[in-house]
Amino acid sequence: MRAIVVEEFGGPEVLQLTELPVPEPGPGQVSIDVAYAGVNFAELKARSSGYRVPALPFQPGLEVSGRIRAVGEGVPEAYGLRPGLPVAALTRFGGYADVAVADADTVFAVPEGVSLRTAAALPTVLPTAHALLHEIGRLRTGESVLVQGAAGGVGGVVGQLAKLAGAGQVLGVVSSQAKAEYALKTGYDHVFVGAEFTAEAVRERTGGRGVDLALDAVGGDTFRESLAALTAFGRLVSFGNAGGDAPWQVGQNDLTPGRTVAGMSILELSHRAPAELRTLTDRAFALVAGGSVDPLISAELPLADAVEAHRLIESRTTTGKLLLRVAGE
Repeated sequence: MRAIVVEEFGGPEVLQLTELPVPEPGPGQVSIDVAYAGVNFAELKARSSGYRVPALPFQPGLEVSGRIRAVGEGVPEAYGLRPGLPVAALTRFGGYADVAVADADTVFAVPEGVSLRTAAALPTVLPTAHALLHEIGRLRTGESVLVQGAAGGVGGVVGQLAKLAGAGQVLGVVSSQAKAEYALKTGYDHVFVGAEFTAEAVRERTGGRGVDLALDAVGGDTFRESLAALTAFGRLVSFGNAGGDAPWQVGQNDLTPGRTVAGMSILELSHRAPAELRTLTDRAFALVAGGSVDPLISAELPLADAVEAHRLIESRTTTGKLLLRVAGE
């Protein structure tokens, strides 16, 4: 089978298309004939710096859609997983391939009426966005939201979900005017471009109050400005460190008079609480099946162009979700 392999960490050019034996599922796993693979920033970090990579060589790819090829021993019957079933899955690497293996805990039946192309954009983005706003962010009707990376895969879905939940002002932050125009079409009321974003600017947009919920995937100074932009009882959820700064730390003075900070990682959730992930995923996928949310797929490239896909994302010019087409129609 075809697969993308990384033998040394580095730039996009280290992604090599090669031939490998077809993998078989182990106990508690299934193998999937991949139709599409999602491309995520975490995979770029893995390729360049070894983020979450256990050893070299490794196969990138954290999410796929396709049809189940084979089911390993010990897969719970309650999951309803069987050969031929259309599924979306978190793969914990190995998704950039004709066949991928995933733990059954992180394999989800595709809702009726949802294409495999759309399904490939769901496993990381939809549950993450839903959890940021609801399970962790506890968003209430009328509350204001501030989102870093508003034109990205998660950011574009958060804008839609926030409005669907009855949020008040939904404010975004992006790196270019083109991205701002894109984000405004996905539910944002106002978008700050680059240096326009400061805690003071957010307070001006909210009548001096600040925001109730801030979502940050950048870290560093951006994290600190987002924290400063909160209301007295505001919540901040960190779900990434795209800026590459040292991990954030907060002290008691940062949180007074009543602010809270939480962290979110869909990959950690899949490891530590797979049952919670399944519940969360069911809720999130239902919104797409019902037509309430668009995962905003902006582009797809063939598997052989994985290098170009990574270059596009690293250019910081892309919006929405990017896919690799493996055997998709």
